Amino acid sequence: MDEKGQISAEMILLIGAMLVIVIVAGGYIINITQSIAGNITQVIDTARNAAIGKM
Repeated sequence: MDEKGQISAEMILLIGAMLVIVIVAGGYIINITQSIAGNITQVIDTARNAAIGKM
């Protein structure tokens, strides 16, 4: 029987599944990072405007 062919097919499926998981997780991480960066920018802008307003 051809055990090598079966193992090769299973490895291809496993690597493909891991690749999909990494891509999906990367998308979520990028979205979260951009959201945090936007929040930090908003806080800095607010603090800067408040400091300028007090002068």
